[in-house]
Amino acid sequence: MGKKILTETNLVLPRNVDNGLNCANCHLKAGTVAGAAPWLGIWGVFPEYRARSGKLISLQERINDCFERSMNGKPLDFASPEMNNILAYMRWLSTGVPTGTSIAGRGFISINQKLKPDSESGASIYEEKCASCHGKKGEGSKTEKTYTFPPLWGPDSFNDGAGMARTYTAAAFVKHNMPLGQGETLTDQEAIDVAEYFTHQIRPVYSKKSLDWPNGDKPKDARY
Repeated sequence: MGKKILTETNLVLPRNVDNGLNCANCHLKAGTVAGAAPWLGIWGVFPEYRARSGKLISLQERINDCFERSMNGKPLDFASPEMNNILAYMRWLSTGVPTGTSIAGRGFISINQKLKPDSESGASIYEEKCASCHGKKGEGSKTEKTYTFPPLWGPDSFNDGAGMARTYTAAAFVKHNMPLGQGETLTDQEAIDVAEYFTHQIRPVYSKKSLDWPNGDKPKDARY
């Protein structure tokens, strides 16, 4: 059930998801792809310090971070069956990975952050490489019940507090995973340019931004 929740999130948990996304839109193939924020081994690395939170956080807190930011929704109760099912799936994926081990390919693979983004170039790249799936206005491609390809901006996309709303974070994901099935075909500069373009479009606003990076180490590409 945990895998189903993570791959069909907006259908299974409509009270907790306030956009059109599923967790697996970023955590590709149900969290099993290196360089696409895999959940393999994630069970054994939490609690973990998060600069954005300014403290050690639990895996449950990290999951709820995504619900409130990437899903633009509401957190799960720690004791809920849904949270326990998600944790059970992540624990199963981590079978055989020693506690405390950060596996290769965790998170997103790094990208050259010294490169300056060019939104105008990004708009052209988006039209050529991305619009056929994600829509000319970032609206995504939708069936009757859900999105085949997720919206990249607008009311059904992630909010401005999500990690994917940051230029270099989004660029790292794009560089290694997009266009879908054609990862590594864009240069670092192209990935940064297109990420700058779509991350800075209109999207939902995260209401708790004032609590982020309490220790003053906010990254340069934060949207606030």
